Amino acid sequence: MTMIRRMEMAADNLYKQKMFLGFYHLSLDQEAVAGGIEHAISKEDKLITAYRSHDNILTRSDTIRSIIGELLVRRDGITHGKGGSMHMYAKGFFGGNGIVGANVPLGTGIALAQQYNDTKNITINLYGDGAANQCQVHGAFNMAKLWNLPGIFGCERIIELIVTIDNKYGMGTSAKRASASTDYFRRSLYIPGLRVNRMDVLAVLSAARHGRNFVKAGNGPLVYEYATYLYAGHSMSDPGIAYRTREELQEERQNDPISNLKAKLIEWGILSDEEVKAIDKDVRALVNHEV
Repeated sequence: MTMIRRMEMAADNLYKQKMFLGFYHLSLDQEAVAGGIEHAISKEDKLITAYRSHDNILTRSDTIRSIIGELLVRRDGITHGKGGSMHMYAKGFFGGNGIVGANVPLGTGIALAQQYNDTKNITINLYGDGAANQCQVHGAFNMAKLWNLPGIFGCERIIELIVTIDNKYGMGTSAKRASASTDYFRRSLYIPGLRVNRMDVLAVLSAARHGRNFVKAGNGPLVYEYATYLYAGHSMSDPGIAYRTREELQEERQNDPISNLKAKLIEWGILSDEEVKAIDKDVRALVNHEV
């Protein structure tokens, strides 16, 4: 989680120096979902997400230099400089997709391939609260559940964990102004859902582990909603202050996922304050070296 944050802060600095241009969506302060999910699944499981994907590509590939190289449109980038910020790929990771909501039916197709090949693995399909209003998302829900037919395929066949990332705001718009219902985990009437505190990596880990076991046991797909908060704006073109108050931002910053985990590890006697500071120092040095 600290590695993700330091990498994103370094990339943010490069962007402000105009070292690269175009669309760029930070994963700052949302590190718990990538860390929690990755420690609950295997490398054989598949993950697909939307354009805010740098945290997931790092957990899947573990190479800062190739991610920064991709942002800088270099040949040694993770997709050889051809994809940029929104289109990065690695083994077991299918993007990074620029069209809002487009990755959800793609992820359903990946799950169908797992069904066809009988791999016994799962697909985790991440998208934002804005994408939750797109029609293709609900079409994917229908297909994922419709093809979970015990008489034909067996209960374990459609193996997919569909996740909404609710950070309360879309592009300059409160979710409450864009969605008739913001209970995203209830969006499907026929697929069970669960709301998870995405600012708590241990809650994310537990929920993802439970979901993986649930769908592998043949119970069909799930819809998760990860309740989070984006401290920065929607993208680099959005300062994120025109539609919310400074008081709201200050209050939400008290619920930082990394600070929350540090406090728990120290309280439980797993790490000392000095060891936590040493981790921060080592990560900072590593990221500076790679960038």
